[in-house]
Amino acid sequence: MDQPTPQPDPSGSEAQPVVCARCGTQSPGGAPPTWTCSVENGTREYFCVECARANLRAIEGRLDSSWW
Repeated sequence: MDQPTPQPDPSGSEAQPVVCARCGTQSPGGAPPTWTCSVENGTREYFCVECARANLRAIEGRLDSSWW
């Protein structure tokens, strides 16, 4: 909650690649809307659809990814 929401880049440059923090899957055009975003220890982490589905109960329980 301490991080400001990033504003869109008006220059139209490509989004930075995003890597799943669990399995290492890469998304070259930024995080797709189906990926899960979590802020843990002040760091924003992304999880792909497969990892998020496999650990849904832990995510809903707000457990840090180190626990699952």
